[in-house]
Amino acid sequence: MQTLPNPVAPLAAASSIDTTIDTTIDTTDTTIDTTIHRRKTRPVKVGDITIGGGYPVVVQSMINEDTHDVDAAVAAIRRLHEMGCEIVRVTVPSLGHAKAVGEIKAKLKATYRDVPLVADVHHNGMKIALEVAKHVDKVRINPGLYVFEKPSSDRTEYTQAEFDAIGEKIRETLEPLVVSLREQNKAMRIGVNHGSLAERMLFTYGDTPEGMVESALEFIRICESLDFYNIVISLKASRVPVMLAAYRLMAKRMDEFGMDYPLHLGVTEAGDGEYGRIKSTAGIGTLLADGIGDTIRVSLTEAPEKEIPVCYSILQALGLRKTMVEYVACPSCGRTLFNLEEVLHQVREATKHLTGLDIAVMGCIVNGPGEMADADYGYVGKQPGYISLYRGREEIKKVPEDQGVEALINLIKADGRWFDPD
Repeated sequence: MQTLPNPVAPLAAASSIDTTIDTTIDTTDTTIDTTIHRRKTRPVKVGDITIGGGYPVVVQSMINEDTHDVDAAVAAIRRLHEMGCEIVRVTVPSLGHAKAVGEIKAKLKATYRDVPLVADVHHNGMKIALEVAKHVDKVRINPGLYVFEKPSSDRTEYTQAEFDAIGEKIRETLEPLVVSLREQNKAMRIGVNHGSLAERMLFTYGDTPEGMVESALEFIRICESLDFYNIVISLKASRVPVMLAAYRLMAKRMDEFGMDYPLHLGVTEAGDGEYGRIKSTAGIGTLLADGIGDTIRVSLTEAPEKEIPVCYSILQALGLRKTMVEYVACPSCGRTLFNLEEVLHQVREATKHLTGLDIAVMGCIVNGPGEMADADYGYVGKQPGYISLYRGREEIKKVPEDQGVEALINLIKADGRWFDPD
């Protein structure tokens, strides 16, 4: 269940896309603002979840199952949702798949609950999109593929007449879907991909963030002309610098045009393993820290369930959502008075089911009370064979090292902040 946070301040528009870091220090101001001021966006409802409007950043993922297999798709959606995935996307490559999504939605309602669903529609998908719009809460379209533009190897220019003719074809194809979504009070994601820009956008702007932004703006303007504003925008790329530039430029353009649509962040095709997670964090985390972004998806070449912990870790690290225990621990050194790695593991295993707590594990008094001042509880090595337990800055008791984890649990219980794991 979402909760609305304090009102957020809009992010000031940048005058250009600049990747340099300003190292100037203002010595006249002694205060440091550590708050992330999120860009002000309109709220867009997707089922019972709201994207934008100051609501918490929403976590999304996508199932791998073929939607023709209704039972498998329902099970996959439920697994993701139970892990904390708030919106689930399914691929809809044909009219038959679109109709099957209706069965999936009905079975979810009957056997579990009404999970917010997004349908992914590509390649001349007007009929598919119109059918699936009856069954889902949001339809994602790709501007580069929605109306096919046949490439021409000998083209030397795009005349304005040609450009306008294709634009009108896009409008004719898009209008029925926009009207359907508007009448049902449902949402659309205009999902631009760097790797699938339309031919005329590539020809006019090159393989650039500018082309990605202009592609999105073309579809936004069609929607606005039809009085439809339940729109979320994404501009994904597999290269982090391109992704960052595209989203920053999109935020700048929207500020210039008075638009306030929420942004869906992601590094597409990030890969797997450690590097896939680092790559996704570099892109998503950087923009979130700038105040840009209202919903995220980490795209890993792994089971979709592996994406959800990464999303929540990014949000927790930035202080945007608190869904698990935050562990603070020193890196260990010659002053450390116990096996820090082993004890941290023990503390984590005993408390990882809790939520909303900061727990610090510090190997010596040097890195103890000072470094862990913001933690709710501290576990500190002060003399060989003993540890000291802290509540905030206050030392509560000293106990033998082999009783430390149990004593920590008892302290949390005494404060009424403990609950047993499922």
